[in-house]
Amino acid sequence: MATFVLVSGPFTGGWVWDEVTARLQKSGAEVYPVTLTGMGDPAGPDTDLETHIEDLVRLIDRIDAPGVVLVGHDYGIHPVLGAADRRPVRIARIVYLDAGMPRDGDPALAFVPDQEVRERLSSGEGGPTVPPPSGDGWEHWGSTDGIPVDALDRLDRLSVPQPSKTLTQPLRLSGSPFDRAVTGVLCTANGSSLAMVEMAVASGPPQFRVLAGPEVTFFELGTGHWPMLSAPEELAGVLLRAAVGEGHRVSAPAEHERPQYLGPFLMDVAEAPRERIGRVDLHLPADLPDADHPRPAVVFVHGGPISPDQRPGPRDWPMYVGYSRLAASMGAIGVMPEHRLHGLADYARAAEDLAEAVELVRADPRVDEDRVALWFFSAGGLLSSDWLAAPPPWLRCVAMSYPVLAPPPGWTLVDSRFRPASTVGSAGALPIVLTRVGLEHDVIATTVEEFLTAAGNTGADVEVIDVPLAHHGFETIDHSEQTRDAVDRAARSVLGHLLS
Repeated sequence: MATFVLVSGPFTGGWVWDEVTARLQKSGAEVYPVTLTGMGDPAGPDTDLETHIEDLVRLIDRIDAPGVVLVGHDYGIHPVLGAADRRPVRIARIVYLDAGMPRDGDPALAFVPDQEVRERLSSGEGGPTVPPPSGDGWEHWGSTDGIPVDALDRLDRLSVPQPSKTLTQPLRLSGSPFDRAVTGVLCTANGSSLAMVEMAVASGPPQFRVLAGPEVTFFELGTGHWPMLSAPEELAGVLLRAAVGEGHRVSAPAEHERPQYLGPFLMDVAEAPRERIGRVDLHLPADLPDADHPRPAVVFVHGGPISPDQRPGPRDWPMYVGYSRLAASMGAIGVMPEHRLHGLADYARAAEDLAEAVELVRADPRVDEDRVALWFFSAGGLLSSDWLAAPPPWLRCVAMSYPVLAPPPGWTLVDSRFRPASTVGSAGALPIVLTRVGLEHDVIATTVEEFLTAAGNTGADVEVIDVPLAHHGFETIDHSEQTRDAVDRAARSVLGHLLS
């Protein structure tokens, strides 16, 4: 049977695994629930991530088993990866239990969902420890869905402060964690799912291709962020199956296949002159040189997060080039900026990039500064929040295609300011054109319904264009009369508001 080392997330120790440990041992497994330094007794001033890595290395060296399954929950994945990097031949499998995907140089702080804690420690204002949450405060660290009342009470009673240096010290790795057998356990009530993983792999960003490796498997648990408390029996069963290599495997496009986001745009649109100004591309109407008046502009806002190293960048993707050319063919200037949404904590920076791009465009003498539309896509939809909260008079329309309109469960790294479902009530008479796909991911569809309910309650002017047989990102994967008609309708609606 397998040998498990169980490493929990912040504020907790080996006690949090009691029920899972009992079930694994009953199945004949050898189990080591770990209480890291400072997570039982008070932490010393020098307790950091390296301390916790050494804790695990010493334990692994004492275990008399040919291979060890290391399970890292939340923060626990950081010391797990550090220890596996130092004892690679001793590790049979790494299990990411509702955990992030840190790489070399990443501190655990980058994955802390509590925004206040993240900002305080980032600014150097935090003390030597982070006090544990209590009661409803645990929701700032992950969904508590499914945890019984008595288990929540135990979480409050037994939790301890987390040494700050364990969160701020960067993880150092000599190789990729995915060079060995890996399993991801996804807790759907906390926002992760197989569907989201498959979309990430299919969309092509290089950092996600490792999730389709030959020794990478996945399981879903329909519970919140602490399955050892909310679903211990199910979690124990999943860990036993993971140890023998079971689980769902994700397929990646073959090397010779282009990723979905580089597929051709669903409409044939004539080329348009393009100018590049910094991170902003302008697609110009062919007759612009002969025009005696400035033209309206449509600013397209891509989704993400997208790696800063990804090439080509979004403004060179066929889909966004296609939309920009479509706007140009209809007499407007198609604007395609690239913003720096590289991670869920980057929305404020991306919002600044977008605001700068809009001001650059409005200052261009070829643009009618009083006739601008913003068109948001996918997770870029959260960036519409500011514009809906206080629409400037020159903003004639906001369009959205398969948008994320509220941070889904688990997206606690997103600043609370970016919630269009909460700000749409301030949009007034601003026209909103929303393209909704019928084959949307449930977690995203829920945010759209929340938005539409809020819009209906406040009388917001929302035009919904439904595309029943289309997927998220349909422009390069679902080429049909229905999808082409939807894009044409949305574009004509946007241009109609710009020209009215």
